[in-house]
Amino acid sequence: MCHWISHKLNFDMTLLYYDPVLMEHNTGDHPECAARLMPVVRHLNFVALDSLCKRPAWQPASMQRVQLVHEKAYIQSVEAFAKQGGGNIDEDTVVSTRSYEVSLLAAGAVCDAVERVLGGEDKTAFCLVRPPGHHAMPDRAMGFCLFNNVAIGAMVATQELGIQRVLIIDFDVHHGNGTQAMFWKNGQIAYYSMHRAPFYPYTGAADETGAEAGLGTTMNVPVTFGTPRAQQLEQFSSSLSEFADRIAPQLILVSAGFDSHRADPVGNLGLETEDFATITRTILKIAEQHTGGKLVSVLEGGYNPNALAECVELHIEELLGRE
Repeated sequence: MCHWISHKLNFDMTLLYYDPVLMEHNTGDHPECAARLMPVVRHLNFVALDSLCKRPAWQPASMQRVQLVHEKAYIQSVEAFAKQGGGNIDEDTVVSTRSYEVSLLAAGAVCDAVERVLGGEDKTAFCLVRPPGHHAMPDRAMGFCLFNNVAIGAMVATQELGIQRVLIIDFDVHHGNGTQAMFWKNGQIAYYSMHRAPFYPYTGAADETGAEAGLGTTMNVPVTFGTPRAQQLEQFSSSLSEFADRIAPQLILVSAGFDSHRADPVGNLGLETEDFATITRTILKIAEQHTGGKLVSVLEGGYNPNALAECVELHIEELLGRE
């Protein structure tokens, strides 16, 4: 799919974050397992997209940064549970002996990407990390997620790097209830989610729009199963464009979940692989309009490894191929 890139002379590189250590969050036969990422890594190498990206080295997130969104006692409980050998930290979420370190490394990738993109090293980044983060609450794990990677990155931007307005765009099939909860009253960090409904975690109704300083900075677009693909894509483009115009972000963070794919065993909203290229182009257009193209994308869901590999390929192609 990417043969044309070699003939395109005017493309920017993008920052690609991946480390084999991320496989050491061992969840056994859980849907969110190391085996879902291995085909992605192999595929990006096979189509030579990884060689077109910059591959930064980075450090795990500090306790101070994780505490920007999570309670210290919860962070310490994850560390202690992992050291004791792990197990199910909640009904959906598995912890192994290395999960604490791996989770800090995943969050650290997003923090590093935010710093580099805002520092001008490149316009875009993609963090191919696990475990995912958008269900993680301030005080507990949920829905395969331990620490909220995107939320930590957004807070680094506003608390450390002088950014006044961040927009988080979440196209995972599941509503990012953790991200929404963290920024419900935050006037600087806006949250947009298009997701299947009714569906886990049974939040994200259209009338959930934030409160206090954050009133109007949350937009939820629930989609019922069976909605035609073209209608979903048009609704995403029109509602997100209107919301972004209102928020006028200086940085965009993306919770990139590919589990709306028709072949996904956990999610499924009937989308085809090529639809994720369209979604990515829509987001890039909005980034060009509002942030000078500054965008950090972070993997969330996607549980059919082959479909995930193809979707990530198209996602990165779009990041690389922008004018």
